[in-house]
Amino acid sequence: MITHPAFGCEPWSLRETELSLDVLAQSESVFALANGHVGWRGNLDEGEPHGLPGAYLNGVHEVHPLPYGEGGYGYPESGETAVNVTDGKIIRLLVDDEPFDLRYGELVHHERVLDFRTGLLSRTAEWISPAGTAARVVSRRLVSFTQRAIAAVEYLVEPLDTPITVAVQSELVANEQLPRTSGDPRVAAVIDTPLRAEEDFARGTRLRLLHCTGHSGQRVGVAADHLVQGPEGTCWSAESEPDVSRLTVTATLAPGQRLRLVKFVAHGWSAERSLPAVRDQVEGAVATARSSGWEGLLAEQREYLDDFWSRADVEVDGDEQIQQAVRFALFHVLQAAARAERRAVPAKGLTGTGYDGHAFWDSESFVFPVLTFTAPHAVAAALRWRHETLPAALERARTLGLEGAAFPWRTINGAECSAYWPAGTAAFHVDADIAHAVVRYVAATGDEQFVRGPGLELLVHTARLWHSLGRRDAGGVFHIDGVTGPDEYSAIARDNLYTNLMARRNLWAAAACVRRFPDEAAELGASAEEAAAWQDAADRMAVPYNEQLGVHEQSAGFTTLERWDFEATEPEKYPLLLHFPYFDLYRKQVVKQADLVLAMFTCPDAFTAEEKARNFAYYEALTVRDSSLSACCQAVLAAETGHLRLAWDYVGEAALMDLQDLEHNTRDGLHIASLAGTWVALVVGLGGMRQYGGAGAGEPMVGFAPRLPEQLTRLAFTVLIRGRGLRVEIGRDTARYVLLEGEPLELLHHGERLTVTAAEPSTRAVPPAPSRPEPEQPRGREPLRRGPTGPGEAGSA
Repeated sequence: MITHPAFGCEPWSLRETELSLDVLAQSESVFALANGHVGWRGNLDEGEPHGLPGAYLNGVHEVHPLPYGEGGYGYPESGETAVNVTDGKIIRLLVDDEPFDLRYGELVHHERVLDFRTGLLSRTAEWISPAGTAARVVSRRLVSFTQRAIAAVEYLVEPLDTPITVAVQSELVANEQLPRTSGDPRVAAVIDTPLRAEEDFARGTRLRLLHCTGHSGQRVGVAADHLVQGPEGTCWSAESEPDVSRLTVTATLAPGQRLRLVKFVAHGWSAERSLPAVRDQVEGAVATARSSGWEGLLAEQREYLDDFWSRADVEVDGDEQIQQAVRFALFHVLQAAARAERRAVPAKGLTGTGYDGHAFWDSESFVFPVLTFTAPHAVAAALRWRHETLPAALERARTLGLEGAAFPWRTINGAECSAYWPAGTAAFHVDADIAHAVVRYVAATGDEQFVRGPGLELLVHTARLWHSLGRRDAGGVFHIDGVTGPDEYSAIARDNLYTNLMARRNLWAAAACVRRFPDEAAELGASAEEAAAWQDAADRMAVPYNEQLGVHEQSAGFTTLERWDFEATEPEKYPLLLHFPYFDLYRKQVVKQADLVLAMFTCPDAFTAEEKARNFAYYEALTVRDSSLSACCQAVLAAETGHLRLAWDYVGEAALMDLQDLEHNTRDGLHIASLAGTWVALVVGLGGMRQYGGAGAGEPMVGFAPRLPEQLTRLAFTVLIRGRGLRVEIGRDTARYVLLEGEPLELLHHGERLTVTAAEPSTRAVPPAPSRPEPEQPRGREPLRRGPTGPGEAGSA
């Protein structure tokens, strides 16, 4: 979309200069506002036209039966689907009795701007009605980072040349009519009318609706209050019914006069609290917001974002598109998690209902690395959510005949919701991804309270899963059979390398923490003997390797399979899973998304430099990137192995996944993990950042091995390490490390140990990249080549 003529390229904002109905659904996703608790899609104020209306509360969902042609033991019986809650952003307008509908009359001017520094979505429209009356509408919208329950809108109407009579209808609407998204009528019925009315209210300028979901039993309350400013004679009235509560304001405006409406909307939900409690919650929140006022909310929002950008901004000199894209990405990653507070971070954030609003391993593996070093409080809260879902994970493990905890492949509330067991139940690596996120967070923050409590418990129960899932062969080697790794084109494999290496780290970290905190471990029934058994299993973990080819195997025997016939596969046959049976994919060498490549940067010390280079070249020729999670991983290893031009191409693909709608599904919501992958590709890839040790698994240490492609002149970013801001500035030939505050910090630069202090920055030379033959990709799956300021032709020089 960034290449669509309606969208411009600016460093700190996303601007749409005309209304384009052909990308309306996509624009609703990219213009979405959220804070991790409340999410509003970027719908037009008046609600229509729309692609997908959407207002979301993190965790609010409905349950429905999962369909199976043939059932089986251990299959999840119910699915969970995020639902559209009461929509408080709708403000309808009538101008001299004509509905303000941009599909009719003449739209003279229309512009929307999402400002990453203020957190505001602004809109200006000039419209001539079918009857010839001209009016201007200006609105600003925010979802507050500081007042978690609050979203607000400022709405201004004024005539352009002749007097007009206007009616503004500010509404709360439940059970909005949605486009049909599911072929299963049972699921569709749940989504069509998810909310059952419990109470409606309208008096003065205040509105309120309370509903309850039919099956999940979650009570949802939304309340609104308004400030109205207009010329003499302005009046208003309020009315309500079960699914609509409405304030109608009428005024006659002469040229130079305007009607101003400020709408404060409070959201709340609970599966436990009574109707009066939820009612009081939203009434209290909206009263607080009204006390702050519109200007107060603006000031709080700017202060919050100023603080965030001071430690999170990434500066990219040499490519305007990527500069805009990385800030867009960071803004939306923050919106997905900042105030989630013990709720999941869904794959689409709160921007749409793609993937039914589920959270996957994407959060721990792609989103949390960004937040760990920019907004670590959000990671602690999200990991506490995982900890709170432990009872369901423990029960799931028992159902599967395993010890420890089996965390779900996809979920909203902690229950497994995947109806396809080879990609769901068998993808046990989610346990290790959670454990890795614990280790990463503790190493980066030194949060002793967390590691002694939820962190230790997560490590212990995930380690128990691996120990019971694996087996030792006659030679004592520890194997993990019948699992699915990150690459979903290879299922039910033996010794998936990513899974084994991540499980090994999980076992090592758990054993170290049990030794470090014996009293706390004893409360979990974890003894020194059990920790020793985990240590032994980790030390003896199978690591598949093909001696003849000199490469590691994605899983045992993978390199002996027949290669996919890429030459005979036409471009329109991608993604392969939509055109070929899984049976055929599972028995061939073809990779949907980086798997072994991901293992090489999550477990960097498990491979030599030469092994990484050989592995990357081998798997690059097999990886088709039918997943948005692949490009950022490939960017990291391309940079590390010296293929800087290729790394830069992959940076572009990760960064522009939604802005260019590369997967053709941005309409369903943003790819939050791929957006986070923009930071990963730049900071971990080109910046060469790696983290070593932590959570009892050795002394924590951060290292950098930066190199820039020829398209860039400078890359700069800040990371938080143990509460200290470290500024990294990378040029063509040198890297400069500046400690912004705190005690001296020891780090690595291309393997050289150095100490940085607040008083004395360190500058080091950047060694040239090793020279290696350029790896090949499958035919037609080469990344789009990027020039100095933008994309070129795929596969071109």
